[in-house]
Amino acid sequence: MNAATMTGQPVIALLGQPNSGKSTLFNGLTGARQRVGNWPGKTVEKKEGYYVRDGIRYRVTDLPGTYSLSANSEEEIITRDYIASGEADVVCILADASQLSRSLFMLADYTGIECPAILLLNLVDVAEAQGKRIDAARLEDKLGIPVIPFVAADRKRYGAFFEAVDRALKEKKRIDIDSLIAKYHAIGDGIYENLLALMPEAGIGNYSAPWLATKLIEGDTAILDTVKNTVEAEAYRDVETILSSIQNGALHTSGCKFQWIDELLSEALVQKQGKPLLSRFDRLATHRRWGKPLAVLIILLGLVASFIPATPIMVLGGMIPRLGGPIAEVLSSIGVSRILIDLINQVVLNTLYFAVAMIGFVLGVNLVFGFLEEVGYMARVSYIFDGTMARLGLQGKSVMPLVVSFGCTIGGAAGTRVIDSWGQRVLTIALAWVVPCAATWAIVPVISSLFFGAWAPLVIVAIFLVAGLHMLITARIFGSKLIRQEDRAGLIMELPPYHKPRWKALLRSILVRTWDILARALRVIFLVSFVFWLLTYSTSGNPDASLLYRFGRAIEPVTIVFGLTWQTFLAYFASMVSKEAALGVLGSLYLGAGSLFTATVGSGGKVAVGLESVLLASLTAPAALAFIFAVTFNAPCLMAITSTYQETRSLKWTLRILGYYVSTSLILAFLVYRIANLFM
Repeated sequence: MNAATMTGQPVIALLGQPNSGKSTLFNGLTGARQRVGNWPGKTVEKKEGYYVRDGIRYRVTDLPGTYSLSANSEEEIITRDYIASGEADVVCILADASQLSRSLFMLADYTGIECPAILLLNLVDVAEAQGKRIDAARLEDKLGIPVIPFVAADRKRYGAFFEAVDRALKEKKRIDIDSLIAKYHAIGDGIYENLLALMPEAGIGNYSAPWLATKLIEGDTAILDTVKNTVEAEAYRDVETILSSIQNGALHTSGCKFQWIDELLSEALVQKQGKPLLSRFDRLATHRRWGKPLAVLIILLGLVASFIPATPIMVLGGMIPRLGGPIAEVLSSIGVSRILIDLINQVVLNTLYFAVAMIGFVLGVNLVFGFLEEVGYMARVSYIFDGTMARLGLQGKSVMPLVVSFGCTIGGAAGTRVIDSWGQRVLTIALAWVVPCAATWAIVPVISSLFFGAWAPLVIVAIFLVAGLHMLITARIFGSKLIRQEDRAGLIMELPPYHKPRWKALLRSILVRTWDILARALRVIFLVSFVFWLLTYSTSGNPDASLLYRFGRAIEPVTIVFGLTWQTFLAYFASMVSKEAALGVLGSLYLGAGSLFTATVGSGGKVAVGLESVLLASLTAPAALAFIFAVTFNAPCLMAITSTYQETRSLKWTLRILGYYVSTSLILAFLVYRIANLFM
């Protein structure tokens, strides 16, 4: 009995493949009584919460979604280590009832682990709509553990889940493994029996001897190390000898598992023949030629649609800075110092503005693309773009965040929530930063047309060509660290069926997630805004009295190497806070039009009167071109950086991506400036 049980708090672990409904069940059970963080020493998200029933508090852990319990990814290692730790009293395995032959693979891989389990046949309503009838009682009889038909999005059905948990806690039944072990015996020439004989009879921890033997055949190096540290040296040498004769062991064990699954379903699953739902649309959605343009169109329409729920929130956020005047009057009337008033007006209010505006867009993107994921369309996007994205080491779903980033990188980063693998999620975000967002086009056309006139379109063409090359190089640099070679291409075994969205569950999940992001974003944005405010603050309000101004003047001998004057370098620096701020900062520096901080957070891409003539007199065409490329390929903006941190949950990787883009944007500026000087 573990410590949690002794204190009267049974622990339930939710286990299942991605999109099996774990998060829906977790949110339905815990609501706001949850906390989201990272697993110790890992970048993978950790979600824990609790629910109370009959005076008993049940702790719930939502384990990372994985396709198996092999040690092939960080998510799988975390999941397996947690189960092996014995912390959970019951493991709740969720399977998609509409795709049982595929989703029961997790159950087969779990079989042999010594921890009580229950099986939830989630999405049973979708299965019934497909004409499938599942005999849960027959499955329960074969497996020996509670088997519950379930709909995680319908909280009215949770009574059966609660009863199954109580049964499992009381009876502590394990999965009947006899029929599966019989199939393992057919592998090779007595390989399984020989390995089984060398394993400790009682297993190792929660791992039974049969489970250990299976994983050894699959070539699981982590289990091999565990066995090495447990058995006698002579027994381990015998294990190594046996394993040296095995080739493609994972294929053999997988074949046994799928045979076992087929036998389970042979009498428990009845499929009525019927017309597939939305078959005409599905033929178009998965069409080799038309599927891709349809997907891009739907994603773009989704981006537009995301502004519908986002706009009211963003408008509300836009009203926050207007409170500055009344607040300043009240504080001045009671004798508050000017610097404190400026801190509140410029940092606190703008932090709230940035955070609320970001959350509005994140909410809109998650709602729209969460809907597409919920109804089953995102799997089609992954299918048709799988080959294309595999060239970058990504899965097909990554195309959605990249397309959305043309509108806003914040939405691109937020949209990576539909990607199962953490490594692919981070790589997708890193590539999304390459895509020139809408704010970029508030700067590029103005300066390119000013300096290059009718040749300005060539600048835009050059930007897209460089962006494509940049993306290939970035994928190679980051991909080697984030994604193993064998995981670079994904194959969808079975497309999920379309089904009606479960709005309550979808909204509940998104609202919980959005609130968590808002709480974290406020801290990050405030810290960065405060530091930037200190650098740009002056009691007189003149830019030349600020620390940033003095810093820019001092390092001009260095920045000019990249083709950037101290003014354009400070505008480039400010573009990391807000891309469109570059023009406002140039106006502040060249014309003295307001403070640097106000120009950065409140310029909105406005061009100060007279700025064009000053720029023409102050910059050469090569310097202007260097500035365009430096700003375009710099970090997108403060809110995009914050969104990246929220989605990666890794300060290290956020700073890596940030440092990479600052470095490469300056290198690009250097190259553009030097090459342009040869022709201009």
